[in-house]
This record gives sequence, C-alpha cells and structure tokens, in this order.
Amino acid sequence: EGGVGYLLKERVNRIADFEHALQTVAAGGTVIDPEVARHLLRRDAPGVLDALTPREREVLALMAEGASNGEIARVLFLSDAAVRKHVGNIFTGLGLAPSDENRRVRAILLFLQA
Repeated sequence: EGGVGYLLKERVNRIADFEHALQTVAAGGTVIDPEVARHLLRRDAPGVLDALTPREREVLALMAEGASNGEIARVLFLSDAAVRKHVGNIFTGLGLAPSDENRRVRAILLFLQA
C-alpha cells in the first residue's frame, strides 16, 4: 500500500522535514503539511464529522498531520489500544468499512474536505 503526501513549497526547502515526509510516505503513511492542516482546522467542520466525538476529531487531526498511531498515543497521553479504538471509531463514524481500500487516507480526505 502506497503512501500519500502533500507539502507546501516552503517545507520542501527544509531538508530534514522533506526527508521525514519521504520516509513516512515510503513507509505507507500520510503526510499533510502542518500549515495546511492548521488552516483547515480553523474552519468549522459541520456535517460528516458531526458523528465523531471531540477526542476522535483530535485523533483525526493528528492523523491528517501525518502522525502514526504511536505518535498520536504519545501526544495525547493514550495507550496504543486506546488510539486503535479511536481510529476504528473514526472509520465507523465516517462510514468507512473494513473492506474499503486506504481507509486512513479516505478518513483524512473527508476530514480535510469538511
């Protein structure tokens, strides 16, 4: 499964950020430029995200910034199991079935479009 990434030009010029993004995407992860994610987070997100709890939206926001489950657990002071449960609830709340390909990417795209 391939990764997905979106960086602003300014971020590509920062070699360390670019290398980290490349490694994340190469490992199948998702990288969204933090500035883009912050801008999108400032908007109200009615509709599709209403089914999510505030904590699930917080987890999804970190997913949109390219954080792995382990990184999310560290940032939010949660267990890995709790993060997995939140991620599963996010998929369910967004109507993404286990058979859906690239559920994590689809969840992030729904979040960014909301």
